[in-house]
Amino acid sequence: MKDHLKLNVSLLRKRVPNLTTAAKSVGLRPATVSNLCTGKISVGRAEVKTIVTLANLANCTLDELIIQGGKRRMIETGIKPLDVFAPIVQGGTNGFVARAQVGQFVVLAELTQVLKKKGYHAILLTPDKPYPGLSDLEGFVHAKCHSIEDAFAEVSMVEDKESILLYVDRSYILSGELYELRERFETEDYTELTTLLFDPSGEAVDEDDPFGPLDSLCYFDIDLATRGMYPAIHPVQSTSVLLEDETVDSSHSSTHKKAKKLLRRYKEIRVLMNTIGKAKIPEADLEIFHIGERLEAYLSQPFFVAEEFTKVKGQSVQVQQTITDIQKLLQGDFNHLDPKELAYKGQLN
Repeated sequence: MKDHLKLNVSLLRKRVPNLTTAAKSVGLRPATVSNLCTGKISVGRAEVKTIVTLANLANCTLDELIIQGGKRRMIETGIKPLDVFAPIVQGGTNGFVARAQVGQFVVLAELTQVLKKKGYHAILLTPDKPYPGLSDLEGFVHAKCHSIEDAFAEVSMVEDKESILLYVDRSYILSGELYELRERFETEDYTELTTLLFDPSGEAVDEDDPFGPLDSLCYFDIDLATRGMYPAIHPVQSTSVLLEDETVDSSHSSTHKKAKKLLRRYKEIRVLMNTIGKAKIPEADLEIFHIGERLEAYLSQPFFVAEEFTKVKGQSVQVQQTITDIQKLLQGDFNHLDPKELAYKGQLN
């Protein structure tokens, strides 16, 4: 039974808007609170005093704070590294963290375009000033809003609230306006909205907890971007509660763990190779390196929204197909191919 218990995160956000600061003030580690909110640490394994302290912060009872967890669902985007390493949570709060000019807005535009065909309705709560690349996203949303009042009005007009993708700039978190908007949503019982938080300034990269408690967090990798490997989604740093509590099926969960472990070691070997040279790398590590190279190349992908510039037809890949392909790569089934032959493809044949 304990495995299905979770914190009432919406209540926490409502009662304690700046949860990170409040947690620090009462002696709780913000990382612990964040992990409890996302499910990385289950309520059943948490210290009782931590849960009690959170209840006191929120001025609520333990029965109000701890609820029976329901079945979370992922929104499949067809973007290979996103679906496998940072799956979007339907009705959850999902964050994107990137330096400027690494393709964050192109990924969000592709996600929007693909999901639009599935019936999703995208609403963008824009920053208070222009940023390079933001136009890559603006052209694909259904509505642009410049205030929380406008965003609330747009959401109110959409009949199917589960179809809403609400894109919010980080400045609305820092100002506290997003918490105000969430309160208004909860008052109207608009609880099914999927929120996607982004930071066009690039400052969130330097923060330990850039958005507060999230359901998924997609990091971008400047190393991948400088080597021209797009989408430059960091497969090791990115995460999702769907993976942490194994809501996804067992093949997805196990493949994700194996791929993440291999890619972590691959990146370490890559650094060593650049430092001491290939000749000094053990044979076993070289094998890991070459598989990692192929997997990294496979996780690149041509996008529909970029066809005009790349002259390459966009590709969307179902997550189960991506998982099957990754399993074969990890097993060495494509060791005969050069990594370049795997780059910017859809599924493997």
